[in-house]
Amino acid sequence: MINLYSYLGLSFVMFLSGIIVLVARKNIIAMLLGIELVLNAAGINFIAYTRFSNANLDGHIFTLFIIVVAAAEAAVGLAIAIRFFQIKETIHIDDAVTLQG
Repeated sequence: MINLYSYLGLSFVMFLSGIIVLVARKNIIAMLLGIELVLNAAGINFIAYTRFSNANLDGHIFTLFIIVVAAAEAAVGLAIAIRFFQIKETIHIDDAVTLQG
């Protein structure tokens, strides 16, 4: 049987890998994927604590909000990345120093 610590371990691995991707990569798309990993790790935590602590649906509701925020973040982030690629012809974050003009 899967216990709470298994869920927390999975969530920790996802969170840590998301932070490593955010710090190590200079690619806008990879950074968006790192943010998605961090948000999914938070969602797993909410659902795990709801499942093992009480029988209400608070964690599931928070996780639905996280999914909505992640979808909006992905849509806006990809739109910015596509526009940035059209202007600068690269998706490396180091070239985003001057976004004017």
